[in-house]
Amino acid sequence: MDIERIEELLRTRRPRELTYQRPMPAMIETLRPLRVTVRTRGGSPVGWTATAIALVLVVIAGTALYGAWRHGQPTAVVATSTEVATPTATIVPTTSVLPTPTLRTGAFSATGSMTTSRLAATATLLSDGRVLVAGGFIPAGGVLSSAELYDPTTGTFSRTGSMVTGRYEHTATRLADGRVLIAGGLDGASKDLVSAEIYDPKTGEFSRTGPMTTARDGQTATPLKDGRVLIAGGEANTNPQAAVASTPPTFLPLASAELYDPATGKFSSTGSMTIARNDTTATLLLDGRVLVAGGFGGLASAELYDPSTGTFAATGSLTVGRAEPTATLLSDGRVLIAGGGGSAGALSSAELFDPNTGTFSRTGSLLTALDSQSATLLSDGRVLIAGGGEITDATELYDPATGTFSPAGDMLSARDDFTATPLLDGRVLMAGGISSVSGDFTNLASAELYQP
Repeated sequence: MDIERIEELLRTRRPRELTYQRPMPAMIETLRPLRVTVRTRGGSPVGWTATAIALVLVVIAGTALYGAWRHGQPTAVVATSTEVATPTATIVPTTSVLPTPTLRTGAFSATGSMTTSRLAATATLLSDGRVLVAGGFIPAGGVLSSAELYDPTTGTFSRTGSMVTGRYEHTATRLADGRVLIAGGLDGASKDLVSAEIYDPKTGEFSRTGPMTTARDGQTATPLKDGRVLIAGGEANTNPQAAVASTPPTFLPLASAELYDPATGKFSSTGSMTIARNDTTATLLLDGRVLVAGGFGGLASAELYDPSTGTFAATGSLTVGRAEPTATLLSDGRVLIAGGGGSAGALSSAELFDPNTGTFSRTGSLLTALDSQSATLLSDGRVLIAGGGEITDATELYDPATGTFSPAGDMLSARDDFTATPLLDGRVLMAGGISSVSGDFTNLASAELYQP
């Protein structure tokens, strides 16, 4: 498979994610006073000579300790109590090592690998804390129907039931009752799928539901407060036989939207967006509306879906047109839009949407220009940004209090088209994707954990 085809297949969407984090306590070195007790065999103080010797040794030891602490070096520490059996004072030192002060914002560590490598798969946190990873594809290896479960208590992946239809570029949405809705996507012939299915964690099996009203891939799927799921936009391949004929497929963005009702297992049309969009974002706001922003072609426009009326309406525009940015609902109700692809390539800029005013405004910039990265909200209000289209191992944290991004450490593997899933204990699971070494693409089955 040539690089152009891989790049075409690498287009994917990321769901908005929530997770929990406890802040690291500051590490502070504390000097403790040294006490030296010198006694004779009979319990009376020793003579002036012995006392002077003891005091001199204490001063020397204290000076060495202070100097080592100032320069972050380990040192020997004089014992806090010394018994002297004879009038000739003898200091008996014991040693301990003072740690060098280190401040860390987080760390990545390896965990069990998936049963197979996957790109453009979905990962969904289940109610019991496990993670469902479903579908995806392997370049030159085909589209996957298999699925697996990650158990954070054992750090391992294991197979579960397979999907009814192999697919990638699909969506996966956890429903209020704990089941997972899988919808749309592409099959092995780059044909858009209209089918949908449900995963039941109780049985570990997939079963058909739906179908959707429109075949689509790369759409957004947003769970609404009333339990329904809003499916919006995406794209449709107008030449599904292109892969067979070895000609480029033709994808056109969609403006249509639909609703899935878990009570009936059916999809129904709802109001269309004001403009056709794919490579866009959809974020559920605190008031129940859904913000849709940006899209392929460097769209700067944004709109709001109101479930009470079933209609979309334009809102303020982004300060910069973006495709495949991330959109993260912050604790205060604002939405962070970061990175994405612009007219001149990946973007480092970021901005905030204020639902009270319906406007976007600039905030601090990413340290690295990124598109199709992951974004995870942490419990202290910061946002973890990781990986992306530049196939990087770097990660960074956005702090809404300061409006700035800062380094958060490096992943064990550079990744693009991977999944990032928050766990119930506050860690974040990074799994699969594609990496690049010396220009050669490598499919990843490996996974790792971010510990805030």
